[in-house]
Amino acid sequence: MALVLGSLLLLGLCGNSFSGGQPSSTDAPKAWNYELPATKYETQDSHKAGPIGILFELVHIFLYVVQPRDFPEDTLRKVIQKAYESKIDYDKPETVILGLKIVYYEAGIILCCVLGLLFIILMPLVGYFFCMCRCCNKCGGEMHQRQKENGPFLRKCFAISLLVICIIISIGIFYGFVANHQVRTRIKRSRKLADSNFKDLRTLLNETPEQIKYILAQYNTTKDKAFTDLNSISSVLGGGILDRLRPNIIPVLDEIKSMATAIKETKEALENMNSTLKSLHQQSTQLSSSLTSVKTSLRSSLNDPLCLVRPSSETCNSIRLSLSQLNSNPELRQLPPVDAELDNVNNVLRTDLDGLVQQGYQSLNDIPDRVQRQTTTVVAGIKRVLNSIGSDIDNVTQRLPIQDILSEFSVYVNNTESYIHRNLPTLEEYDSYWWLGGLVICSLLTLIVIFYYLGLLCGVCGYDRHATPTTRGCVSNTGGIFLMVGVGLSFLFCWILMIIVVLTFVFGANVEKLICEPYTSKELFRVLDTPYLLNEDWEYYLSGKLFNKSKMKLTFEQVYSDCKKNRGTYGTLHLQNSFNISERLNINEHTGSISSELESLKVNLNIFLLGAAGRKNLQDFAACGIDRMNYDSYLAQTGKSPAGVNLLSFAYDLEAKANSLPPGNLRNSLKRDAQTIKTIHQQRVLPIEQSLSTLYQSVKILQRTGNGLLERVTRILASLDFAQNFITNNTSSVIIEETKKYGRTIIGYFEHYLQWIEFSISEKVASCKPVATALDTAVDVFLCSYIIDPLNLFWFGIGKATVFLLPALIFAVKLAKYYRRMDSEDVYDDVETIPMKNMENGNNGYHKDHVYGIHNPVMTSPSQH
Repeated sequence: MALVLGSLLLLGLCGNSFSGGQPSSTDAPKAWNYELPATKYETQDSHKAGPIGILFELVHIFLYVVQPRDFPEDTLRKVIQKAYESKIDYDKPETVILGLKIVYYEAGIILCCVLGLLFIILMPLVGYFFCMCRCCNKCGGEMHQRQKENGPFLRKCFAISLLVICIIISIGIFYGFVANHQVRTRIKRSRKLADSNFKDLRTLLNETPEQIKYILAQYNTTKDKAFTDLNSISSVLGGGILDRLRPNIIPVLDEIKSMATAIKETKEALENMNSTLKSLHQQSTQLSSSLTSVKTSLRSSLNDPLCLVRPSSETCNSIRLSLSQLNSNPELRQLPPVDAELDNVNNVLRTDLDGLVQQGYQSLNDIPDRVQRQTTTVVAGIKRVLNSIGSDIDNVTQRLPIQDILSEFSVYVNNTESYIHRNLPTLEEYDSYWWLGGLVICSLLTLIVIFYYLGLLCGVCGYDRHATPTTRGCVSNTGGIFLMVGVGLSFLFCWILMIIVVLTFVFGANVEKLICEPYTSKELFRVLDTPYLLNEDWEYYLSGKLFNKSKMKLTFEQVYSDCKKNRGTYGTLHLQNSFNISERLNINEHTGSISSELESLKVNLNIFLLGAAGRKNLQDFAACGIDRMNYDSYLAQTGKSPAGVNLLSFAYDLEAKANSLPPGNLRNSLKRDAQTIKTIHQQRVLPIEQSLSTLYQSVKILQRTGNGLLERVTRILASLDFAQNFITNNTSSVIIEETKKYGRTIIGYFEHYLQWIEFSISEKVASCKPVATALDTAVDVFLCSYIIDPLNLFWFGIGKATVFLLPALIFAVKLAKYYRRMDSEDVYDDVETIPMKNMENGNNGYHKDHVYGIHNPVMTSPSQH
């Protein structure tokens, strides 16, 4: 019944309004930007028995020993097929063979039942004859005990054996109490468990519309992302085109810009050099004039008569000889001018090369804005298409028969819940009867084993080894009586207990082996999925029931497994056969209109690269002649002194020589000329040196600029030609490729979204996990864990206790003889050897006090003496 209930839950979820198709893939794309909100269910996927599970496993091991054969799938299929036949002919060979297969499979259970039936039949009979025998003073009924040499040993063995058996019986009774308590406890949980399952099913009903709303809401997210890219087409598409063109154009423009900077630097260097040369020519002339004047003054001073007198004459001659050093560098006035080169550079600069380069940069940087301006109409058209796609998706999802399914399933859930709640009190009432009956059974066994325990306790504690059998104490005698009461109760009730054990064993063992175990291993589903089994006209029952297409492979095992994996109902039941979401959400159909709009997107770009004037400008600069200038001649002069001697050192030397002369006009005149030479050095030589330094810097700049000028310009022109060819030949293809890439990005958003919709509806929406959980609850938890496991533990414990009552009563009967007070006992007189004397004692060799009426001192207890 529980299996049928679970199957109906599955069928109720599907409804009867669907027909056939191919199952969608269960593999999600590698990465999703969207994810349906997780649904939390209350009912646990699995049931844990806890510590008591060890006892249940012990029962399962016993059942495996009794019934070790595999689940009989073929036999069960044939039994189900026979059940659908209107009339069964039991004489047919196949029917006989099927019966033999059933008997073969049930051999272990049948053998146990036969032994149980023998126990049930024989125990009352044995008890009856045992009772009658003892009433006739037979079978140990006569209160007489024969003295045996091994009597104490036998008494101890019987007592220990009975104690061990009683312990084993007590363990079985404990199993019975535990199982009885488990049934009551677990049945009380059934209401909570049912409510939990129905709560999960209602969560499924309530969450499914919210999931569909969430899916629709994500279209706005997708559309907003696409609109963002459309509004940013200047940076997305224009930026992409710019990034493709930049590596081939920017380096050329950078080189041309560097060359334009070099031209400016060359002009500045030539201008500085030209002005420096003019300044050097003028300054060198002035230096030469000043030195000539000071030489004339010195010669005039040296004509003084003092220079004819020694030792002054030697000083004057020394000064006269050094006057030849006071000359300027004549080569400074012979340096060639650079007017021609400067004119050539000025002619080059008439074309604004730097402006042309900036124009090229600007033409590149304007690409995003030009793309923005040229695509306004196309972007508006794409936005209209995207809005229409949203309407189409909304219409498709509205046509999904989800609401109808949920309505039908909701009615089914309500009816099922009402049925369960209506019958749960009856179940709980029956459970109370079962619990009371189990309690009585366990209590009855407990009473029996208590009598045995009391008998052992009283017998052991009250036994006096010095007392004779006829003089045993009251406690020992009471122990024997307790043992015999236990024996009597055992004979009276054990066969009734065995009837209950056999009945529960047959039911519990078969349900465990034929339902619980194959349900866990899914073998039961494979039997139900047998073609033409449940309906001779349908190959697959579920597909025939749901879609009237029995050839389509839809199995109970597959549906259950998919539901356990939390797969959506659409994909689990292959509902695309009635409403193919892939066809309704045809990606190519929806994205084709976007592609057609994008194909009409045309972008025209005019990229400026220098032009003919700029090319001629570079060529003219290469031919301006600065690379052919004689830089060495200029550099050679910059390293020389403007005068033939260091004027400052010469002045100091002259001043020293003048100081060596006697005071007078000659001395004063020479000192004045020394001061004049210092002034010439300060006013003429230092400016020339500064100009030479400037000339050196200018020459170095020109040398750097002119070094390999022709090769550089040739390379730049070659790069310029390559860039121009790239623009001419590849710009259109770059625009097309970037446009396609941009289009794929826009379309990709919606392909991704539509694939996610298809995946979500197939795999996530209305996931049927609560239905699989409800089926597990009905079969695995309620039937197997709540009822069958405790039931099997009950008959296992009670059966073990009942079986061990048989050896217990045997040992109890044997042991009671050693505890009860006897009416007579064996008395042997060793000194009497006359046979007639022995004959007086009777053929049995014991006295009968009531016959002779005399006092027998052997029969008298020591306390009486």
